[in-house]
Amino acid sequence: MFSTILVANRGEIAIRIMRACREMGIKSVAVFSEADAKAQHVRYADQTFLLGPAPAAESYLVFDKVIEAAQHAGAEAIHPGYGFLSENPAFARKVKRAGLVFIGPKPDTIKLLGDKTAARKRMIEAGVPVVPGTEEPAADLEEVRALARDMGYPVLLKAAAGGGGKGMRVVREAGELDRSYRLARYEAASAFSDDRIYLEKYIERPRHIEVQVIADTKGRTVHLGERECSIQRRHQKVVEECPSAIVDEEMRERLGQAAVKAAKSANYLNAGTVEFLVDRERNFYFLEVNTRLQVEHPVTEMVTGIDLVREQIRVAAGLPLSFTQQDISWRGSAIECRIYAEDSANNFMPSVGCIRSYREPGGPGVRVDSGLAAGDEVTVYYDPLIAKLLCWGGDRDQAIARMKRALEEYLITGVKTGIPLLRQVMSHESYVDADISTHFIEDNMRVLLEKPAVSQYELETLSVLACAFDYQAQKCRQKALCAPRNSSWKAEKRRKAIDRF
Repeated sequence: MFSTILVANRGEIAIRIMRACREMGIKSVAVFSEADAKAQHVRYADQTFLLGPAPAAESYLVFDKVIEAAQHAGAEAIHPGYGFLSENPAFARKVKRAGLVFIGPKPDTIKLLGDKTAARKRMIEAGVPVVPGTEEPAADLEEVRALARDMGYPVLLKAAAGGGGKGMRVVREAGELDRSYRLARYEAASAFSDDRIYLEKYIERPRHIEVQVIADTKGRTVHLGERECSIQRRHQKVVEECPSAIVDEEMRERLGQAAVKAAKSANYLNAGTVEFLVDRERNFYFLEVNTRLQVEHPVTEMVTGIDLVREQIRVAAGLPLSFTQQDISWRGSAIECRIYAEDSANNFMPSVGCIRSYREPGGPGVRVDSGLAAGDEVTVYYDPLIAKLLCWGGDRDQAIARMKRALEEYLITGVKTGIPLLRQVMSHESYVDADISTHFIEDNMRVLLEKPAVSQYELETLSVLACAFDYQAQKCRQKALCAPRNSSWKAEKRRKAIDRF
């Protein structure tokens, strides 16, 4: 087993990995940028190393700096978390060449599954159902026009090298194709330095359901069931559940077998997620494989009782999985809400600034994975995810009830958050009835943006905060008025202090 692991990430996922390390008796190493010098993950780690300036391209994404920090710290392995370098095959190769272990899939597997057209081809060969579409990127606009005409509208243009909604365009009629193609190529080139585009038949109002898999070096590949990820905004997940309300035991078995087949076809090692689109008739189609730990992995942990990060570390160390497929059972229901610093009413624009007050919910079945606290800054440099709020219940109804209560208790001031919108989601009739699709937020935006009623808990908490702020204001006002009046600049300072409060 490793004695020291460097975590090549920041925020809540860095802390999540470090907690698993601490439980396993492994020292953790944090890397950070100048903007993250006082970040929570830096405070939690056993060792810390400055990478460089705030922009990720000058710090978290610089291969040599991360590897040099790991070597200097005496780490044997690097865990990339999600995002940043987690799905970069060149980084994984360089880690291996440096004599370190990359906690994730093999570089060749990352490269294969990172190319969406190559992945589709491999899945077709393996007998995994895929959405009808092209197996190779389109050569040019003329070919795209011919393919769309033969396939029939609507079609979906997708970046061959990407994911996360970047380089993706729905085209409903021929007149929209030329402009959508140019935009998709531009976005793909900007995000992935690769402007290749391929086509898929567009499935109207699908559900997005994914399956967690993990494989060890002993030849064992297992699945841990599905997660419902249909509540999205701009192709980014907002609410996730385990299990899905529409998946019964028979469908779970078919989804699981397809996911395991997909993983084995790519010689998969360590944890990953096979994503599917599901139509109204409950037919499922391969979408992509995320070759990393997912943001939403905790819902699977809460329902199965399996620590996925611990298993990742064991597999990377050459140990077998601590369980078999037959050992896995699914108990109750778990929901995750992503708490972003964003303005939902302003096209989900990030909200930057200092978190003035921060209070997490608690109680039975509640878990919060957070990377920020009161006094921390939400900056323009990184993803605005503040925390992940998770609630477990004996069934889905209880999980929803707990999530409603927990969202009412969650208090964050200083920046805008998506909490009000999430409270509306939990109360929406269609969500409660599990009648959802990837268009849920788009279809119900007007209702979701209505301000929910202020809870008694919020009123009491805000009242306490108001009293505290008023006390501080009075102290500042008295200090300003009682200060010596022997200079004009001091008088100006007093006036500004009084005006501020």
